[in-house]
Amino acid sequence: MLNVKPAERPTIYFIGVTTGKSSIMRVFPKWAEALGLDAEIKGIDFKPHSPGEAYREAVEFIKNDPLSLGALVTTHKIDLYNACKDLFEYLDPFAQKLGEISGISKRDGKLCGHAKDPISSGLALEHFVPEKYWVENSGNVFLMGAGGAALAMSLYFGREKTGNDIPKKIIISNRSLPRLESAKEILNDMNPAIAFEYRHTPSPSDNDAILASLPPRSLIVNATGLGKDAPGSPLTDACSFPKDSLVWEINYRGELVFMEQAKAQAAEKGLVIEDGWIYFIHGWTQVVAEVFHLENIADKIPMLSEIAKNA
Repeated sequence: MLNVKPAERPTIYFIGVTTGKSSIMRVFPKWAEALGLDAEIKGIDFKPHSPGEAYREAVEFIKNDPLSLGALVTTHKIDLYNACKDLFEYLDPFAQKLGEISGISKRDGKLCGHAKDPISSGLALEHFVPEKYWVENSGNVFLMGAGGAALAMSLYFGREKTGNDIPKKIIISNRSLPRLESAKEILNDMNPAIAFEYRHTPSPSDNDAILASLPPRSLIVNATGLGKDAPGSPLTDACSFPKDSLVWEINYRGELVFMEQAKAQAAEKGLVIEDGWIYFIHGWTQVVAEVFHLENIADKIPMLSEIAKNA
């Protein structure tokens, strides 16, 4: 049963797994002050892959409570979409394409669902992947995990854009077949200039084998949730990263075992390692702007990032 009382002030919710441990609970009040918002944040925790009824109860509460203005959704984006899509009067094109909801807002009396990850993951990638990286190098992209984050990144890479600064191959691995098949169906009409491979990896050693086959200057991403929502890493300690590659741990808190594995090889292999802090900032600011109808949020990113670091 949902343990949330009706909001007494304008409220944004964080629907996640261990929301109380997230920096956003300290950061958002500072952001609200800087943005001139009379608002607060509350967490709603579910175990991964909770029953659909649990997600519906949360969404119906937000929909019907006047001062509950919206939510950011993490971990549960696909499951929440599947359980609740009929409750929304509007779903943006990314939400419909990816079959996920990462942001909930209200506009003109309508409950709106958004998939912001193609935007926020793209902004985060542009922060640390050099311009023309894929034109000048022949590395692959290896996305471990076939959930919402991996789909969003694939959509970002495959979008129509000027020039050819895109990877030639994207490999998506996952330990369960159904989600891998779903990813394949969603991405089957992506940019034909990119070769997509879908690999079933029931054990971390299977990911090790793919990692060892990658060319230098690849991009390796932990999009599994392991290291934050659950312990461990999608790789074993015996893994071997390709030389001169980019390594992205999309989480910024938790054990971050994957990131530690990369750090152990960073000097020898010439790895550039990025955590999930900038992704966190862009992910949240995109949803906050939607929930509170804020304009020009991109202009405020440096200020909001600095506030978040200090908080």
